[in-house]
This record gives sequence, C-alpha cells and structure tokens, in this order.
Amino acid sequence: MESVLPLLYLDVDGPLIPFGATPRELPGGYPLYGAADDGNPLLARLDPALGPRLLALPCALVWATTWGDEANAWIGPRIGLPELPVVAWPDPSEEDGPGAGRDRPHWKVRALLDHAAGRPFAWVDDEIGGADRAWVDAHHPGRALLHRVDARCGLTDADFSVLDAWLRGPVRLG
Repeated sequence: MESVLPLLYLDVDGPLIPFGATPRELPGGYPLYGAADDGNPLLARLDPALGPRLLALPCALVWATTWGDEANAWIGPRIGLPELPVVAWPDPSEEDGPGAGRDRPHWKVRALLDHAAGRPFAWVDDEIGGADRAWVDAHHPGRALLHRVDARCGLTDADFSVLDAWLRGPVRLG
C-alpha cells in the first residue's frame, strides 16, 4: 500500500510574514532578513531559515494564502521553497463575510476541505478559530490539525514542534 503524505496548507501573512506586534512586544522590533522590497516592504521580514525547516517536515506543502500564485514568485524564492501548488479560492459569498472565524467558519475552510479531498492535512494560519475546528470535525473524514500561529511572531520553534509531532503521528485509514 502506497503511503500518502499529509498536506500542509500555508498562509503567508502572519505565519511567514509576522506583523502586528509593537516594539515593546518584540524588543528590537522585527528582525529584517533582507532589504525592503519596493513592492512590499514586509518581504524583508521573511526568515530564509523557514524554507528548509518547512521542507524537512514530512508533508506536501501547499500555499493557502490570498497571495495565490504570487507566493511562488515572491515568497518561495526568498525562503528557499520550490514552486508549490496553490489552493484556488472561491468567489466570496455572504456566508464568508464579517463574523466568519468567530461564529462561522473562516472563508478558507470549505476550499481547503475540497482541496484535501479526505487526505490528512494541517493548516497553518493566524485566523483559525473554534468554528473552523467544528466545521472540519463535522465535514472532514481524515485527520486534520488546524494550527493557529501568533501573527506577531510568525512560525516559531514551538509551532514547528507541534507540526512535526502531528505530521509524524498515526495515520487513520478509511
């Protein structure tokens, strides 16, 4: 029987590009890993060490970001990732408007479940809430980890530990 790697859905803003913290919360401010890009000064916050760490996880990486294919052009090369598949987002609907993520699932959830098609997956985002977990529990037959990242810090050693342990965990079949 062929083993299928779990998917790891990656958001960019928050998990890979930290934002929102004040200098008091992050002494010395944000580390800058390169020169600010004229198109988006936040790109200098991308830590090039993230790419190798993500590639070392036992999973198939997938962009799950509003950056869409631009993540392959602007994010991946700066952190050492190859071109990755991208989740196609549906057009916004009233179901996905304000309040989603609090009392309703985040607008990304349905598209992620469609894309996963029953495969085990982890989703890394800074906007995951209880309604998302409940929706996935009720509608996804496979294993799923919805891991909320602190947008002020981005992915940390602790986040990588959680992801690695879950991705190496038991596979539930059928």
